[in-house]
Amino acid sequence: MADNLTESRIVYFFEAVRCGTIRAAADWLNVAPSAVSRQIGLLEKELDATLVERHARGVKPTEAGEYLIEYFREQLAHKDDLISRLQELRGLRTGHVSVVLGEGFVSDVLVGPMQQFGKLYPGIKVNLDLGSTNDVIRRISEDEAEIGLVYNPPAEPKIVSRAFKQQPMMAIVGPHFRRSNKQKSISIQELASYPLAALHPTYGTRQMLQAVEFAEKIRLDPVVTTNSISILKQFAKSGLGLVMLPAFAVTTELEAGELHAIEIDHPIMLNAEAHLVTRVGRKLSVASNKMLQIMSSQMRAFR
Repeated sequence: MADNLTESRIVYFFEAVRCGTIRAAADWLNVAPSAVSRQIGLLEKELDATLVERHARGVKPTEAGEYLIEYFREQLAHKDDLISRLQELRGLRTGHVSVVLGEGFVSDVLVGPMQQFGKLYPGIKVNLDLGSTNDVIRRISEDEAEIGLVYNPPAEPKIVSRAFKQQPMMAIVGPHFRRSNKQKSISIQELASYPLAALHPTYGTRQMLQAVEFAEKIRLDPVVTTNSISILKQFAKSGLGLVMLPAFAVTTELEAGELHAIEIDHPIMLNAEAHLVTRVGRKLSVASNKMLQIMSSQMRAFR
């Protein structure tokens, strides 16, 4: 093994793993595929270790490769920390914050935290990317974003919750929705009798439905499946049936009387939580820490 590690070669390896294939990494780096393969080969010689497994669908990291990816991400995080400290010396006049969030949090973020953060730190740029529950967890754990907003996430050892609040899953219906049952809450059995629209299984709300189906031995079969909460809202507004979302995701529509929320009488639905997450061990930039503080104090989801 060589005494020195050529840091620049790690980028070729990292992008090959991230993109899934040598060719895709070459396109991303704007170099020839042979250049990517050559740099990975030289890196493997330096470390005296096989870093990738090649198969028909592309490449995947070996155990040694996983260690190198973890090292590379830590180096990037240290770089971000240095830049953050320099920003702090300049009084947070420049910099950026990267947030990945479920669509249900969008209005909550824009109405509260973004307005206050923009006034306090007008020179800081904020990147807001939408993602499913699985997307948010992956991107935070792989340092593709600093802050995540996610509803009812699964347990993940790489993720830590910086704020959380119980936010029950509700049955969301249009203003002209009629029930024969006059009880305040709705049972799972009654829920199953109406047409449903739901998100795809990579989203926390749909995963909760699947957990309820398993627990109650009942079938909740959506007539519409989508990756858009906007479509779910319109489905309910149009009187086509009902959808299941936390109340904070439809606050504007509830206040305007365009939608109504009915409590669902089931412990899985009642105990759902909204979470503000970061990666375990990730040292956030000064700007991101400020955003985190504002989010936890200003957002309806965490009150």
